[in-house]
Order: sequence, then structure tokens, then C-alpha cells
Amino acid sequence: MTVTEAIVGASVAQNWLDRWDAQQERFLPDREERFRVVADVVAWANQGVAQPRVVDLGGGPGSLTTRLAALLPAARIVGVDADPLLLSLAAESGVTAVRSDLADPRWPADVPLEGPWDAAVSSTALHWLEVADLAVLYRTLAERLRPGGVFVDADNREIAPDALRGLGAFVREARAARAGVTDNEDWTSWWDAVLADPALSAQADARSEVSICHDGNTGLSVDDHLRMLREAGFSAASTAWQFGDDYVVVAVR
Repeated sequence: MTVTEAIVGASVAQNWLDRWDAQQERFLPDREERFRVVADVVAWANQGVAQPRVVDLGGGPGSLTTRLAALLPAARIVGVDADPLLLSLAAESGVTAVRSDLADPRWPADVPLEGPWDAAVSSTALHWLEVADLAVLYRTLAERLRPGGVFVDADNREIAPDALRGLGAFVREARAARAGVTDNEDWTSWWDAVLADPALSAQADARSEVSICHDGNTGLSVDDHLRMLREAGFSAASTAWQFGDDYVVVAVR
């Protein structure tokens, strides 16, 4: 386990973080409200807890972590991600993050945060995991969270039943057009540009040596996720917020 240190440079990192936020908003026009809902759920579950222990799964450049830290200043938050380039950007924002692969069931050992944890959160990350790996992750979280602790996952999921398939994406894309973010830099352009930045050449080289999957999606519906969470050992699971196919799912240990 290695806690990522700030080595990129604040100005370089901030430029790429700003561009990251813009390209994410192209696909998630209500992203900031979604972040606030995640923070609200963590706060709700930790009323009376002096210093909530929170793990951000697949935290990447620290978008969710930094917002949680601002909204919940007493919380101790650790991000986990496998991507050395994104972690280097997160470190410049003061995020405590470790490099670990969530598909490896041993990842909790890399988190420098004593358990049981009070909350685990994620945003637009876990859909990259294979279904079997996701099921293992859910079981691991059910074991690691304290009774009453919460798992809060913000991500895009298909609306069930199948007769409504595609509706959520249609509504979300219409919202993006109304919000005026459809001309923002997209995901592919951002990655092409950041990997070509000479200031990040060392991080790009390190990333090329790691197997990182950014080309898959489980296709699971929100109902599938809720069922899997209950089967993993959570006492309750439901949605706390939705816009189109963009959901915040909450599971209580």
C-alpha cells in the first residue's frame, strides 16, 4: 500500500481537475447535486459520530472526496483507486488516497483507516467491475461497515423493467442539452490530452504499466444492484435520489 503524494504541481493539477469536472458534467449535468445527496446520506447515517470514517471507492482524481471533506470537515476520508495518474491529481488537492485494485478482494488491507468503517461511498466508478467482482465487493463492504453504517453509490443504471430501457439515458441527455453542457470536452478527448501532457509523462508511463479497465459496463439495472446488496448482507437497500438513469443508491449495514 502506498499513499499517493503530491508531486505533479498545483497549477498543472488544477487545470486538469477543472477540465475533468467539465467533461464529467457533459454526461452528468446534475453532478454537483448528486454529490450533495451523497454527503447528506453520510451525514444522516453518522449523526452523533464525532469523526466518521469514510472510504471513497474508485475515487480517481478526488472529485467526491474533496466535496465530502468540505461538507463534512470532521470526517476522515480515504480514497482508493488503481490509476496512478488520477491519484497524482487527487494528491494535489490534499486528498488522502491509496493505490489499490477494487477487483482484488485484499484491497481493504491497503486502506489506512481502522475499522469498522462508518461509510463507503463511490461516484461513477463501480460500473467498470465485472458482476462477480462487484458481488464480492458488496460482501466485503457489508463485513467492513459498522452496524448502521452506509454504502452510498452514485452511478448511471438502467431503469427496470426492460420496457423502459433507454428512457433514463434519453431523459439525462435532454437535461444535459437544457443545462448547456453538451459541447463540453468529452471523456476521450480529456484522456487523449492528459496523456500527452509532458508535465504528466511520468504518471502516464506509470499508468501504461497498470491494467485499468475503462471500456466496460455491467448493464445491471438499479433493481439488480438493490437485490445484490441485500444478498451481500445489507439490512436494507433503496434509492435516495434519481434523475433519468442517474441514481444514488443507499445500503444500510
